[in-house]
Amino acid sequence: MNYLSQSWRINRRHALRAMGACISLPMLECMVPLRAAERTTASPRRSAFIYLANGVHSLNYQILTPGKNYQFSRSLKPLEKHRDVITPISGLHHPGALGHHHNCINVFLTGGKLGPSDRNTISVDQKMAEVTAQHTRYPSMEIALTQGSLAWTADGVQLPALRRCSEIFASLFEEPKGGVDAQRKSLRRKASVLDDNLAEVRQLEKKMGAEDRGRLDQYLTSVREAEIRTRRADAWLDTPLPEISNADRKRTNRNIPKTQAGEYFRTVYDLMVLAFQTDVTRVATFSLGGEGDAFSIPEIGITESRHQLSHHGGDAGYMEKLTNYDTFAIEQFSYFLTRLGETKDLDGKPLLETTMSLFGSGMCYGHSHGNANLPLVLAGGSGLGLKHGSHLDFNRDAAAFKGYALDAEGALTSAHYQICGRPVNTDAHLSNLLLLMAQKMGVATDQFGDSNRVIGI
Repeated sequence: MNYLSQSWRINRRHALRAMGACISLPMLECMVPLRAAERTTASPRRSAFIYLANGVHSLNYQILTPGKNYQFSRSLKPLEKHRDVITPISGLHHPGALGHHHNCINVFLTGGKLGPSDRNTISVDQKMAEVTAQHTRYPSMEIALTQGSLAWTADGVQLPALRRCSEIFASLFEEPKGGVDAQRKSLRRKASVLDDNLAEVRQLEKKMGAEDRGRLDQYLTSVREAEIRTRRADAWLDTPLPEISNADRKRTNRNIPKTQAGEYFRTVYDLMVLAFQTDVTRVATFSLGGEGDAFSIPEIGITESRHQLSHHGGDAGYMEKLTNYDTFAIEQFSYFLTRLGETKDLDGKPLLETTMSLFGSGMCYGHSHGNANLPLVLAGGSGLGLKHGSHLDFNRDAAAFKGYALDAEGALTSAHYQICGRPVNTDAHLSNLLLLMAQKMGVATDQFGDSNRVIGI
């Protein structure tokens, strides 16, 4: 009975077996695993980040009115039912990404500056994971339609990502192949190899020049991070995996063909909800594709790639399809918020109250690679102190802002693209928002990336 060195603790499955009857027990304090004991006093804080490549069709995305009485734009209409728990944000940018469109996705969560000789900095999700990892089986969860994730380590190394839903499910909820003992031997063998490598490198370090020492330091940081993850995985082997209901297993442990993008997106979101609900992790990132390879959506008549549509050159057909793609992606994000709202935490409250989710892109106008006035929506986290219900427009805080470029019928004109290519408010950094989210997750810092202040929401 004592699986966590606390003789008076029992798990739910053991209690049911011992009673020999099919009854339903309430969630008792003695059933809470040791490493999750802090949940009895406060629900965990969680964050999710979703990236949409190549920006949006800005003319159909931009909200024109600030404050609480804003009208949803065409692309954002699927989020109207979530008005009270979201904050659309306009006018933010990453100064380090301006003019470097291929770096938009790479600095989205880092706020770093990636010139030819620059190395990326830690992403905000990994900064959060430094605080939350002590409580969860996995520090973070990385999902992407392409190989690279949105997550970057403190040493500027991009973390790998999973794509297939069955692989994601297995990595989170299934026993390791060969059993726990085999997995422990493998992890300890890996730790031993890391230790041996470090010992050899220390000897070489004495013979190296300054430039080589810099490269070596980068390598050692990666090794140390791998060692920490290995030891953490070893420590969690004796903790039982969460029990997954047949309904949740059927919903998430499956693979979806590329021709069913909506099913794929929703299944990934279901996996994220399940990961948060079972507290196997509290930080997740999901990239809907890279700047050059976001896939098509044939189920809604889009056979072109998102990259191709974003470089529309004024073609009306492409612009309409890009808007439909934007709306489709936002519909799936709306589904995620709905699932977070209907799924209960340990205290019976919705997961959405203690889960912040940032949806957006590191680019605004894909045709000219404009990466100012980024399309962003922050959702959830009311239990963490966030107050939603308004459109936050930082363009209007700048003296240079003369209003949005509208035609006689009140619709945006192509002159709006100027705002998407060059920031109106140069002090409005996306890192200011990332700093707010980090602080709400318990990260003790007053600076992140190129932040110059913290945003108030």
